[in-house]
Amino acid sequence: MAVPKEAREKYEKLKKAIDHYRMLYHVYDKEEISAAALDSLKKQLVDIEADYPELITPDSPSQRVAGKPLPQFKKVHHVVEQWSFDDIFDADGVRDFDAKVKRMLVDHFPHSEKELHYVCELKIDGLKIVFTYEKGILKTAATRGNGLVGEDVTHNVRTIESVPLSLTRPIDIIVEGEVWMSEKGLHALNLEREKTGEQEFANPRNAAAGSIRQLDPAIAASRHLDTFIYDVAKTEEELPQTQEEELKYLRELGFKVNQHFEKVSSVEEIIEYWKKWQKGKKKEGYWIDGIVIKVNERKFQDVLGYTGKAPRFGIALKFPAEQVTTIVEDIVLQVGRTGVLTPVAHLKPVSVAGTTVSRATLHNEDEINRLGVRIGDMVILQKAGDVIPDIVKVLTEMRTGKEKHFHWPTHVEECGGDGRIERIEGQSAWRCVNKNSFVQQSQMLRHFCSRGALNIEGLGPSTVDALLEHDLIQTYDDFFTLKEGDVQALPGFADVSAKKLIESIRESAGRVTLARLLTGLSITHVGEETAILLAQHFKTIDDVVEAKEEDLNAVAGVGDVVARAIVDWFKEKGNRTLVERLKKVLTIKNDAYAPRNIMGLRNPIISKPLAGKIYVITGTLSSMSRDEAKEKLRALGADISSSVSSKTTAVIAGENPGSKLDDAKKLEVATLSEKELIALLTKHR
Repeated sequence: MAVPKEAREKYEKLKKAIDHYRMLYHVYDKEEISAAALDSLKKQLVDIEADYPELITPDSPSQRVAGKPLPQFKKVHHVVEQWSFDDIFDADGVRDFDAKVKRMLVDHFPHSEKELHYVCELKIDGLKIVFTYEKGILKTAATRGNGLVGEDVTHNVRTIESVPLSLTRPIDIIVEGEVWMSEKGLHALNLEREKTGEQEFANPRNAAAGSIRQLDPAIAASRHLDTFIYDVAKTEEELPQTQEEELKYLRELGFKVNQHFEKVSSVEEIIEYWKKWQKGKKKEGYWIDGIVIKVNERKFQDVLGYTGKAPRFGIALKFPAEQVTTIVEDIVLQVGRTGVLTPVAHLKPVSVAGTTVSRATLHNEDEINRLGVRIGDMVILQKAGDVIPDIVKVLTEMRTGKEKHFHWPTHVEECGGDGRIERIEGQSAWRCVNKNSFVQQSQMLRHFCSRGALNIEGLGPSTVDALLEHDLIQTYDDFFTLKEGDVQALPGFADVSAKKLIESIRESAGRVTLARLLTGLSITHVGEETAILLAQHFKTIDDVVEAKEEDLNAVAGVGDVVARAIVDWFKEKGNRTLVERLKKVLTIKNDAYAPRNIMGLRNPIISKPLAGKIYVITGTLSSMSRDEAKEKLRALGADISSSVSSKTTAVIAGENPGSKLDDAKKLEVATLSEKELIALLTKHR
């Protein structure tokens, strides 16, 4: 049966309209009609195809998910050999690359240095795919493979909405690009896999690769993959004369191109771009593991050519590694200020996320057993939240048989006395039985003087230890009874420096806040955030000393375990006596306390705009330190928490946020960028 002219015309118009709106949305980030309206157009097209199947062509929007699952992947011989970029890792590598390019060009182009430019592009952490179009219609999509032969994954790539099934011109062309999955998409996929008991994907790249390698295109379609196209491998049209123009050419043909590329003319500009995206990479929603630097001018590219495996005109500048491998050289136990023992892995020094690391906490005995880590093991190390070094996996396949098990001891010399240790009931932690060892005293006294506690200038770790070793201090209040003559006896101190230190101690004694004092006392589970919550709830140190468990439980953010620890600490006669002695030498203020009305709320007369709101800060802020941000928020009445819960108002995410951002997503807690934080602070200034 012949297709009526009216149906054929409507069908062609629908195809054209659907592809137009697809391109607007995926290529130009414009949404002129809603997703529902676009779905309606697609339904009309499918209805016509149901009546007249002879109209169906390979570039029909209905053919994105078509056919039965494949029994296996076919091999594809690449028309253009696929190269990969060499890698460099630092600014010196950029300078060497630039010098090499100029050295190779000077014989052919004596004045090339004046004409030479580079284009910097983001290096997307996805899966490279080679797309072949004939007369503007997608024919094949193949993996890179070994560079000569890849796998035909056309059936899956067709499901990706940002991939044009037909181009804006009917040309023969081969292009290259990256298939990727967003972090949001990964999170949704892993939630589904968790429900079905399947293993979760570790990162978006693995998820994208796993999706593209599905034999059933319906599975790939359900995972909402995306693309960025960045290179023309071959075209029947004249190639643009610069890399910058080539990216624009790709976009004109209907491909999605990442818009964050920049044309630069110096090494310094390349390094600036690299550093900018080290900080900004988390904001884009897709993984970026570095930048790609390409010579902009095609005439220079042609002269530079290729090595056996990579182009000489381009190179990949990787971001500092966030995961690396290294060797566990030893495991030692450290005594903390509360007597708790922490196993620490001594590592072969290695650079991770831009800094050299030689230590990583193993947390507790249970964590050692979970990891199965041995002395001599090769391990994968990462920075949790890009701050704290953390061992995430032991590479057991790399063992030689010379590795040694770590046996948890029964005695630890640093604990003092007979060195006995005990496991804390109901916890994974061990602690010293003797609570008065030199190491523990040192840790507690150092903490008392530290920036987060009383912040006594001049009383650094070495000075505190020297005072302790010379029997000049034993407890916190001893600092405030020191005289200049006592300090002058210490190595490295003279009249002036001794006088300066004593003045600093006296000055600090007159400006102690209740929150800082509670932080400095080394009460188990009472850190800076909890101390502030207590100071906001109670008026004086005596109120805290006399508080019962039910009183402490009434404080938002203080649970049963913390309340019990506080009550137990103040039950000890020695601790209560210590507080009485401190009250005699310190002027304790409470600037966190605000009167409350009979409703239990802050007095409305002095109410602050963010009162009752709870914020969590994660990652690195560029315009202020995290401590400064906390102080500014508290000044507006907000509470700051160290963990995310359903009561959290918002998580403020700086650069390289840690697991707290994931917690926020799972609990559907709002997130604020640093820009939004600044706007919030400015609004209530």
